[in-house]
Amino acid sequence: MEWIADHLSVLMFLVLTFIMFVGYPVAFVLGGVALAFGALGIAFDVFRPAQFGSLIPRIWGQAVQNQVLIAVPMFVFMGTILEKSGVADELLKALQVITRRIPGGLAISVTVMGTIMAATTGIVGASVIMLTLIALPTMLERGYSKELSVGTIASAGTLGILIPPSIMLVIMGDLMTLSVGTLFTAAILPGLLLAGVYLVYICIYAALNPKMAPPLSSAEGPQNATELLRLVLRSFLPPAFLIFVVLGSIFGGWATPTEAGGTGCAGALLLAWWNKRLNLKMLNEVIESSALTNALVFFIIFGATLFSFVFRALGGDDLVIELLKAAGIDSGWEILIFVMVLVFIMGFFFDFLEICLIVLPIFAPILLKVDFTPHIAENKDFMVWFVILVAVNLQSAFLTPPFGFALFYMKATVPPSVTMAHIYRGIVPFVALQVLTVAICMIWPEIILYLPREFGFLD
Repeated sequence: MEWIADHLSVLMFLVLTFIMFVGYPVAFVLGGVALAFGALGIAFDVFRPAQFGSLIPRIWGQAVQNQVLIAVPMFVFMGTILEKSGVADELLKALQVITRRIPGGLAISVTVMGTIMAATTGIVGASVIMLTLIALPTMLERGYSKELSVGTIASAGTLGILIPPSIMLVIMGDLMTLSVGTLFTAAILPGLLLAGVYLVYICIYAALNPKMAPPLSSAEGPQNATELLRLVLRSFLPPAFLIFVVLGSIFGGWATPTEAGGTGCAGALLLAWWNKRLNLKMLNEVIESSALTNALVFFIIFGATLFSFVFRALGGDDLVIELLKAAGIDSGWEILIFVMVLVFIMGFFFDFLEICLIVLPIFAPILLKVDFTPHIAENKDFMVWFVILVAVNLQSAFLTPPFGFALFYMKATVPPSVTMAHIYRGIVPFVALQVLTVAICMIWPEIILYLPREFGFLD
Protein backbone atom coordinates (compact mmCIF):
# COMPACT_ATOMS: atom_id res chain seq x y z
CA MET A 1 0.00 0.00 0.00
CA GLU A 2 2.86 2.35 0.79
CA TRP A 3 4.35 1.69 -2.67
CA ILE A 4 1.03 2.66 -4.30
CA ALA A 5 0.90 5.89 -2.27
CA ASP A 6 4.44 6.81 -3.41
CA HIS A 7 3.69 6.12 -7.08
CA LEU A 8 0.21 7.56 -7.51
CA SER A 9 1.55 10.12 -10.01
CA VAL A 10 2.92 7.32 -12.23
CA LEU A 11 -0.40 5.45 -12.07
CA MET A 12 -2.21 8.71 -12.82
CA PHE A 13 -0.19 9.17 -16.02
CA LEU A 14 -0.78 5.55 -17.13
CA VAL A 15 -4.54 5.68 -16.45
CA LEU A 16 -4.88 8.98 -18.34
CA THR A 17 -3.03 7.57 -21.35
CA PHE A 18 -5.16 4.41 -21.42
CA ILE A 19 -8.51 6.22 -21.13
CA MET A 20 -7.57 8.76 -23.80
CA PHE A 21 -6.68 5.97 -26.24
CA VAL A 22 -10.03 4.31 -25.52
CA GLY A 23 -11.66 7.37 -27.07
CA TYR A 24 -13.36 9.26 -24.24
CA PRO A 25 -13.56 13.08 -24.66
CA VAL A 26 -10.30 14.73 -23.60
CA ALA A 27 -11.99 17.55 -21.69
CA PHE A 28 -13.78 15.14 -19.35
CA VAL A 29 -10.91 12.65 -19.06
CA LEU A 30 -8.38 15.21 -17.81
CA GLY A 31 -10.60 16.56 -15.05
CA GLY A 32 -12.11 13.16 -14.19
CA VAL A 33 -8.73 11.40 -13.77
CA ALA A 34 -7.46 14.31 -11.68
CA LEU A 35 -10.47 14.20 -9.36
CA ALA A 36 -10.25 10.40 -9.04
CA PHE A 37 -6.55 10.46 -8.12
CA GLY A 38 -7.07 13.41 -5.83
CA ALA A 39 -9.60 11.24 -3.97
CA LEU A 40 -7.11 8.34 -3.95
CA GLY A 41 -4.46 10.69 -2.61
CA ILE A 42 -6.81 11.66 0.22
CA ALA A 43 -7.46 7.98 0.96
CA PHE A 44 -3.70 7.26 1.11
CA ASP A 45 -3.09 10.46 3.12
CA VAL A 46 -0.77 12.04 0.51
CA PHE A 47 -3.26 14.70 -0.65
CA ARG A 48 -5.32 16.99 1.55
CA PRO A 49 -8.95 17.90 0.71
CA ALA A 50 -8.12 21.54 1.40
CA GLN A 51 -5.74 21.51 -1.58
CA PHE A 52 -8.73 21.38 -3.91
CA GLY A 53 -9.60 24.81 -2.51
CA SER A 54 -6.64 26.37 -4.31
CA LEU A 55 -7.89 25.06 -7.66
CA ILE A 56 -10.44 27.83 -8.26
CA PRO A 57 -7.96 30.73 -7.95
CA ARG A 58 -5.51 28.70 -10.05
CA ILE A 59 -8.07 28.33 -12.86
CA TRP A 60 -9.08 31.95 -12.46
CA GLY A 61 -5.50 33.22 -12.74
CA GLN A 62 -4.40 30.80 -15.46
CA ALA A 63 -7.43 30.82 -17.75
CA VAL A 64 -10.28 33.17 -16.84
CA GLN A 65 -8.14 36.19 -15.95
CA ASN A 66 -5.38 35.46 -18.47
CA GLN A 67 -5.22 38.37 -20.92
CA VAL A 68 -3.38 36.26 -23.48
CA LEU A 69 -6.21 33.72 -23.71
CA ILE A 70 -8.64 36.47 -24.65
CA ALA A 71 -7.10 36.23 -28.11
CA VAL A 72 -8.15 32.59 -28.50
CA PRO A 73 -11.92 33.23 -28.97
CA MET A 74 -11.19 36.09 -31.37
CA PHE A 75 -8.79 34.07 -33.51
CA VAL A 76 -11.20 31.13 -33.49
CA PHE A 77 -13.87 33.54 -34.73
CA MET A 78 -11.50 34.93 -37.36
CA GLY A 79 -10.51 31.44 -38.54
CA THR A 80 -14.15 30.36 -38.79
CA ILE A 81 -14.99 33.43 -40.87
CA LEU A 82 -12.06 32.74 -43.20
CA GLU A 83 -13.26 29.16 -43.57
CA LYS A 84 -16.91 30.08 -44.25
CA SER A 85 -16.07 33.00 -46.56
CA GLY A 86 -13.83 30.86 -48.78
CA VAL A 87 -10.79 33.15 -48.38
CA ALA A 88 -8.61 30.53 -46.72
CA ASP A 89 -9.70 27.81 -49.13
CA GLU A 90 -8.78 29.97 -52.13
CA LEU A 91 -5.40 30.78 -50.56
CA LEU A 92 -4.61 27.12 -50.02
CA LYS A 93 -5.69 26.27 -53.57
CA ALA A 94 -3.44 29.01 -54.93
CA LEU A 95 -0.52 27.88 -52.81
CA GLN A 96 -1.02 24.30 -53.93
CA VAL A 97 -1.08 25.40 -57.57
CA ILE A 98 2.18 27.29 -57.04
CA THR A 99 3.80 24.34 -55.25
CA ARG A 100 2.20 21.54 -57.30
CA ARG A 101 5.53 20.48 -58.79
CA ILE A 102 6.91 20.00 -55.25
CA PRO A 103 6.00 16.75 -53.40
CA GLY A 104 3.53 17.48 -50.59
CA GLY A 105 2.73 20.95 -51.93
CA LEU A 106 -0.41 21.44 -49.83
CA ALA A 107 1.34 20.40 -46.60
CA ILE A 108 4.19 22.78 -47.50
CA SER A 109 1.63 25.54 -48.01
CA VAL A 110 0.15 24.86 -44.56
CA THR A 111 3.60 25.05 -42.96
CA VAL A 112 4.28 28.36 -44.69
CA MET A 113 0.90 29.66 -43.47
CA GLY A 114 1.74 28.49 -39.96
CA THR A 115 5.07 30.33 -40.08
CA ILE A 116 3.35 33.55 -41.16
CA MET A 117 0.68 33.17 -38.48
CA ALA A 118 3.39 32.57 -35.88
CA ALA A 119 4.69 36.05 -36.63
CA THR A 120 1.22 37.53 -36.14
CA THR A 121 0.07 36.15 -32.79
CA GLY A 122 2.67 34.23 -30.78
CA ILE A 123 -0.24 32.22 -29.33
CA VAL A 124 -0.18 28.48 -29.96
CA GLY A 125 -3.84 27.75 -29.18
CA ALA A 126 -5.10 30.39 -31.60
CA SER A 127 -2.73 29.28 -34.38
CA VAL A 128 -3.50 25.54 -34.06
CA ILE A 129 -7.26 26.07 -33.94
CA MET A 130 -7.25 28.51 -36.84
CA LEU A 131 -5.04 26.29 -39.03
CA THR A 132 -7.18 23.24 -38.21
CA LEU A 133 -10.35 25.05 -39.20
CA ILE A 134 -8.83 26.39 -42.40
CA ALA A 135 -6.52 23.64 -43.65
CA LEU A 136 -7.64 20.24 -42.35
CA PRO A 137 -10.87 19.95 -44.40
CA THR A 138 -8.94 20.85 -47.57
CA MET A 139 -6.11 18.40 -46.85
CA LEU A 140 -8.50 15.53 -46.14
CA GLU A 141 -10.54 16.41 -49.23
CA ARG A 142 -7.35 16.25 -51.34
CA GLY A 143 -6.63 12.74 -50.08
CA TYR A 144 -3.80 13.51 -47.65
CA SER A 145 -3.27 10.97 -44.89
CA LYS A 146 -4.81 11.96 -41.58
CA GLU A 147 -1.48 11.51 -39.77
CA LEU A 148 0.46 13.80 -42.13
CA SER A 149 -2.36 16.35 -42.10
CA VAL A 150 -2.70 16.67 -38.32
CA GLY A 151 1.08 16.42 -37.79
CA THR A 152 1.73 19.24 -40.24
CA ILE A 153 -0.96 21.48 -38.77
CA ALA A 154 0.01 20.86 -35.12
CA SER A 155 3.72 21.43 -35.74
CA ALA A 156 3.14 24.54 -37.86
CA GLY A 157 0.74 25.91 -35.24
CA THR A 158 3.29 25.58 -32.44
CA LEU A 159 5.85 27.75 -34.26
CA GLY A 160 4.14 30.71 -32.61
CA ILE A 161 5.73 29.86 -29.28
CA LEU A 162 9.23 30.43 -30.73
CA ILE A 163 8.97 32.91 -33.62
CA PRO A 164 8.50 36.49 -32.29
CA PRO A 165 6.29 37.93 -30.96
CA SER A 166 6.36 35.00 -28.52
CA ILE A 167 4.60 35.06 -25.17
CA MET A 168 7.00 32.39 -23.89
CA LEU A 169 10.09 34.51 -24.66
CA VAL A 170 8.57 37.46 -22.80
CA ILE A 171 8.07 35.27 -19.71
CA MET A 172 11.55 33.72 -19.98
CA GLY A 173 13.18 37.11 -20.43
CA ASP A 174 11.48 38.41 -17.27
CA LEU A 175 12.42 35.25 -15.34
CA MET A 176 16.12 35.39 -16.34
CA THR A 177 16.41 39.22 -16.41
CA LEU A 178 17.27 39.23 -20.11
CA SER A 179 16.18 41.79 -22.69
CA VAL A 180 13.06 40.63 -24.52
CA GLY A 181 14.40 42.33 -27.66
CA THR A 182 17.56 40.21 -27.44
CA LEU A 183 15.55 37.00 -27.09
CA PHE A 184 13.21 37.98 -29.93
CA THR A 185 16.18 38.61 -32.23
CA ALA A 186 17.94 35.41 -31.14
CA ALA A 187 14.83 33.30 -31.79
CA ILE A 188 14.29 34.36 -35.42
CA LEU A 189 16.84 32.06 -37.10
CA PRO A 190 16.08 28.98 -34.92
CA GLY A 191 12.37 29.48 -35.63
CA LEU A 192 12.93 29.71 -39.38
CA LEU A 193 15.34 26.75 -39.20
CA LEU A 194 12.66 24.64 -37.50
CA ALA A 195 10.10 25.60 -40.17
CA GLY A 196 12.68 24.76 -42.85
CA VAL A 197 13.34 21.34 -41.32
CA TYR A 198 9.59 20.65 -41.40
CA LEU A 199 9.48 21.61 -45.11
CA VAL A 200 12.39 19.31 -46.00
CA TYR A 201 10.79 16.41 -44.13
CA ILE A 202 7.43 16.94 -45.86
CA CYS A 203 9.11 17.00 -49.30
CA ILE A 204 11.03 13.78 -48.63
CA TYR A 205 8.02 12.01 -47.07
CA ALA A 206 5.70 12.99 -49.92
CA ALA A 207 8.26 11.95 -52.54
CA LEU A 208 8.61 8.51 -50.93
CA ASN A 209 4.87 8.12 -50.18
CA PRO A 210 2.96 9.87 -53.00
CA LYS A 211 -0.31 8.16 -52.03
CA MET A 212 -0.17 9.82 -48.60
CA ALA A 213 0.19 13.29 -50.16
CA PRO A 214 -1.34 13.22 -53.65
CA PRO A 215 -0.04 15.92 -56.01
CA LEU A 216 -2.39 18.31 -57.73
CA SER A 217 -3.22 17.24 -61.29
CA SER A 218 -1.65 19.41 -63.99
CA ALA A 219 -5.13 19.69 -65.53
CA GLU A 220 -6.39 21.54 -62.45
CA GLY A 221 -5.83 25.22 -61.91
CA PRO A 222 -4.87 27.93 -64.42
CA GLN A 223 -3.50 26.86 -67.78
CA ASN A 224 -1.68 30.05 -68.76
CA ALA A 225 0.23 32.95 -67.19
CA THR A 226 -2.74 35.34 -67.27
CA GLU A 227 -5.01 32.93 -65.39
CA LEU A 228 -2.22 32.20 -62.89
CA LEU A 229 -1.68 35.92 -62.23
CA ARG A 230 -5.41 36.43 -61.74
CA LEU A 231 -5.55 33.47 -59.32
CA VAL A 232 -2.58 34.73 -57.32
CA LEU A 233 -3.99 38.25 -57.04
CA ARG A 234 -7.48 37.03 -56.11
CA SER A 235 -6.15 34.53 -53.57
CA PHE A 236 -3.23 36.41 -52.03
CA LEU A 237 -4.45 39.99 -51.77
CA PRO A 238 -7.28 39.32 -49.22
CA PRO A 239 -5.14 37.32 -46.74
CA ALA A 240 -2.22 39.70 -47.34
CA PHE A 241 -4.55 42.50 -46.30
CA LEU A 242 -5.55 40.56 -43.18
CA ILE A 243 -1.91 39.79 -42.32
CA PHE A 244 -1.11 43.48 -42.77
CA VAL A 245 -4.00 44.42 -40.48
CA VAL A 246 -2.90 41.99 -37.74
CA LEU A 247 0.89 42.31 -38.11
CA GLY A 248 0.78 46.03 -38.87
CA SER A 249 -1.25 46.75 -35.78
CA ILE A 250 1.32 44.89 -33.65
CA PHE A 251 4.56 46.14 -35.20
CA GLY A 252 3.13 49.62 -35.68
CA GLY A 253 2.52 49.77 -31.95
CA TRP A 254 -1.23 50.27 -32.39
CA ALA A 255 -2.25 47.04 -30.67
CA THR A 256 -0.98 44.18 -28.55
CA PRO A 257 -1.23 40.63 -29.98
CA THR A 258 -4.40 40.19 -27.93
CA GLU A 259 -5.95 43.39 -29.28
CA ALA A 260 -4.80 42.46 -32.78
CA GLY A 261 -7.13 39.46 -32.54
CA GLY A 262 -10.08 41.84 -32.50
CA THR A 263 -8.59 43.77 -35.39
CA GLY A 264 -8.23 40.49 -37.30
CA CYS A 265 -11.91 39.67 -36.68
CA ALA A 266 -12.93 43.03 -38.14
CA GLY A 267 -10.64 42.44 -41.14
CA ALA A 268 -12.03 38.93 -41.70
CA LEU A 269 -15.62 40.27 -41.63
CA LEU A 270 -14.61 42.89 -44.17
CA LEU A 271 -13.13 40.21 -46.44
CA ALA A 272 -16.30 38.09 -46.14
CA TRP A 273 -18.32 41.14 -47.19
CA TRP A 274 -15.91 41.78 -50.09
CA ASN A 275 -16.39 38.16 -51.27
CA LYS A 276 -20.18 38.63 -51.02
CA ARG A 277 -20.41 35.82 -48.47
CA LEU A 278 -21.39 37.91 -45.45
CA ASN A 279 -25.05 37.37 -44.55
CA LEU A 280 -27.11 36.55 -41.49
CA LYS A 281 -27.09 32.81 -42.19
CA MET A 282 -23.27 32.68 -42.46
CA LEU A 283 -22.85 34.93 -39.42
CA ASN A 284 -25.14 32.70 -37.37
CA GLU A 285 -23.15 29.60 -38.41
CA VAL A 286 -19.86 31.33 -37.56
CA ILE A 287 -21.06 32.45 -34.11
CA GLU A 288 -22.49 29.01 -33.26
CA SER A 289 -19.36 27.15 -34.45
CA SER A 290 -17.03 29.58 -32.65
CA ALA A 291 -19.02 29.37 -29.40
CA LEU A 292 -18.99 25.56 -29.39
CA THR A 293 -15.27 25.41 -30.21
CA ASN A 294 -14.35 27.98 -27.56
CA ALA A 295 -16.46 26.23 -24.92
CA LEU A 296 -14.68 22.94 -25.56
CA VAL A 297 -11.22 24.57 -25.66
CA PHE A 298 -11.69 26.30 -22.31
CA PHE A 299 -13.20 23.15 -20.82
CA ILE A 300 -9.97 21.40 -21.84
CA ILE A 301 -7.90 24.20 -20.28
CA PHE A 302 -9.79 23.79 -17.00
CA GLY A 303 -9.33 20.00 -17.08
CA ALA A 304 -5.63 20.32 -17.95
CA THR A 305 -5.13 22.82 -15.13
CA LEU A 306 -6.74 20.41 -12.67
CA PHE A 307 -4.69 17.47 -13.96
CA SER A 308 -1.41 19.38 -13.72
CA PHE A 309 -2.26 20.60 -10.21
CA VAL A 310 -3.07 17.13 -8.83
CA PHE A 311 -0.13 15.50 -10.66
CA ARG A 312 2.32 17.95 -9.09
CA ALA A 313 0.66 17.69 -5.68
CA LEU A 314 1.17 13.91 -5.81
CA GLY A 315 4.90 14.46 -6.42
CA GLY A 316 4.98 14.05 -10.20
CA ASP A 317 7.58 16.78 -10.84
CA ASP A 318 9.83 15.54 -8.03
CA LEU A 319 9.61 12.01 -9.43
CA VAL A 320 10.68 13.17 -12.93
CA ILE A 321 13.63 15.13 -11.56
CA GLU A 322 14.78 12.37 -9.20
CA LEU A 323 14.67 9.74 -11.92
CA LEU A 324 16.97 11.79 -14.12
CA LYS A 325 19.28 12.85 -11.29
CA ALA A 326 20.00 9.17 -10.66
CA ALA A 327 21.98 9.19 -13.93
CA GLY A 328 24.94 10.86 -12.15
CA ILE A 329 25.85 14.10 -14.00
CA ASP A 330 28.93 16.26 -13.27
CA SER A 331 30.63 18.08 -16.24
CA GLY A 332 29.27 21.26 -17.85
CA TRP A 333 28.32 19.62 -21.15
CA GLU A 334 26.75 16.70 -19.30
CA ILE A 335 24.67 19.13 -17.22
CA LEU A 336 23.56 21.01 -20.36
CA ILE A 337 22.56 17.79 -22.14
CA PHE A 338 20.87 16.59 -18.96
CA VAL A 339 18.82 19.81 -18.79
CA MET A 340 17.78 19.42 -22.44
CA VAL A 341 16.68 15.82 -21.77
CA LEU A 342 14.92 16.93 -18.58
CA VAL A 343 13.02 19.70 -20.39
CA PHE A 344 12.00 17.27 -23.14
CA ILE A 345 10.72 14.64 -20.69
CA MET A 346 8.95 17.20 -18.51
CA GLY A 347 7.21 18.40 -21.68
CA PHE A 348 5.16 15.19 -21.54
CA PHE A 349 3.66 16.27 -18.21
CA PHE A 350 3.75 20.06 -17.82
CA ASP A 351 3.13 23.20 -19.86
CA PHE A 352 5.98 25.54 -20.81
CA LEU A 353 5.39 27.97 -17.93
CA GLU A 354 5.71 25.31 -15.24
CA ILE A 355 8.84 23.86 -16.90
CA CYS A 356 10.44 27.30 -17.04
CA LEU A 357 9.66 27.95 -13.37
CA ILE A 358 11.07 24.55 -12.35
CA VAL A 359 14.14 24.19 -14.59
CA LEU A 360 15.57 27.67 -15.28
CA PRO A 361 16.02 28.90 -11.69
CA ILE A 362 17.63 25.58 -10.66
CA PHE A 363 20.08 24.98 -13.51
CA ALA A 364 20.86 28.43 -14.95
CA PRO A 365 23.04 29.53 -11.98
CA ILE A 366 24.93 26.19 -12.12
CA LEU A 367 25.59 26.45 -15.86
CA LEU A 368 26.66 30.11 -15.56
CA LYS A 369 29.72 28.92 -13.62
CA VAL A 370 30.79 26.65 -16.50
CA ASP A 371 33.16 27.97 -19.19
CA PHE A 372 31.73 27.11 -22.62
CA THR A 373 34.39 28.97 -24.63
CA PRO A 374 35.58 28.50 -27.33
CA HIS A 375 32.31 26.78 -28.34
CA ILE A 376 30.65 30.17 -27.94
CA ALA A 377 32.85 33.18 -28.60
CA GLU A 378 32.22 34.85 -25.24
CA ASN A 379 30.90 33.19 -22.10
CA LYS A 380 28.76 36.25 -21.31
CA ASP A 381 26.55 35.25 -24.25
CA PHE A 382 25.88 31.85 -22.74
CA MET A 383 22.57 32.75 -21.06
CA VAL A 384 20.97 33.93 -24.32
CA TRP A 385 22.11 30.71 -26.04
CA PHE A 386 20.85 28.57 -23.15
CA VAL A 387 17.43 30.24 -22.90
CA ILE A 388 16.79 29.92 -26.66
CA LEU A 389 17.90 26.26 -26.55
CA VAL A 390 15.29 25.69 -23.84
CA ALA A 391 12.72 27.63 -25.91
CA VAL A 392 13.34 25.47 -29.01
CA ASN A 393 13.14 22.37 -26.82
CA LEU A 394 9.86 23.53 -25.30
CA GLN A 395 8.23 23.32 -28.74
CA SER A 396 7.87 19.61 -27.98
CA ALA A 397 5.94 20.34 -24.76
CA PHE A 398 3.00 21.41 -26.93
CA LEU A 399 3.06 18.22 -29.01
CA THR A 400 4.00 15.38 -26.66
CA PRO A 401 1.17 13.33 -25.12
CA PRO A 402 -0.59 13.15 -22.80
CA PHE A 403 -0.33 16.82 -21.85
CA GLY A 404 0.45 18.60 -25.14
CA PHE A 405 -1.88 21.58 -25.33
CA ALA A 406 -1.67 21.71 -29.15
CA LEU A 407 -3.08 18.18 -29.25
CA PHE A 408 -6.00 19.18 -27.04
CA TYR A 409 -6.73 22.30 -29.10
CA MET A 410 -6.66 20.20 -32.26
CA LYS A 411 -8.86 17.43 -30.86
CA ALA A 412 -11.42 20.08 -29.96
CA THR A 413 -11.75 21.17 -33.59
CA VAL A 414 -11.12 18.08 -35.77
CA PRO A 415 -14.04 16.04 -37.21
CA PRO A 416 -14.99 12.76 -35.46
CA SER A 417 -13.23 10.74 -38.17
CA VAL A 418 -9.86 12.03 -36.86
CA THR A 419 -9.11 10.26 -33.57
CA MET A 420 -6.56 10.94 -30.86
CA ALA A 421 -4.56 7.97 -32.18
CA HIS A 422 -4.26 9.68 -35.58
CA ILE A 423 -3.02 12.85 -33.86
CA TYR A 424 -0.46 10.99 -31.74
CA ARG A 425 0.93 9.08 -34.72
CA GLY A 426 1.02 12.24 -36.78
CA ILE A 427 3.13 14.30 -34.39
CA VAL A 428 5.86 11.67 -33.75
CA PRO A 429 8.12 12.60 -36.72
CA PHE A 430 7.70 16.31 -36.04
CA VAL A 431 8.75 15.89 -32.41
CA ALA A 432 11.85 14.04 -33.68
CA LEU A 433 12.55 17.00 -36.00
CA GLN A 434 12.29 19.37 -33.04
CA VAL A 435 14.89 17.30 -31.16
CA LEU A 436 17.12 17.42 -34.26
CA THR A 437 16.80 21.23 -34.37
CA VAL A 438 17.80 21.50 -30.70
CA ALA A 439 20.90 19.41 -31.47
CA ILE A 440 21.76 21.63 -34.46
CA CYS A 441 21.46 24.79 -32.34
CA MET A 442 23.66 23.20 -29.65
CA ILE A 443 26.36 22.23 -32.17
CA TRP A 444 26.28 25.60 -34.01
CA PRO A 445 25.47 28.31 -31.41
CA GLU A 446 25.91 31.07 -34.00
CA ILE A 447 22.46 30.15 -35.35
CA ILE A 448 21.16 31.71 -32.13
CA LEU A 449 23.79 34.37 -31.45
CA TYR A 450 24.46 35.77 -34.96
CA LEU A 451 21.53 38.21 -35.23
CA PRO A 452 21.77 39.56 -31.66
CA ARG A 453 25.47 40.31 -32.30
CA GLU A 454 24.71 41.94 -35.67
CA PHE A 455 22.06 44.18 -34.13
CA GLY A 456 24.25 45.08 -31.14
CA PHE A 457 22.19 43.37 -28.44
CA LEU A 458 25.21 41.46 -27.10
CA ASP A 459 27.70 44.36 -26.97
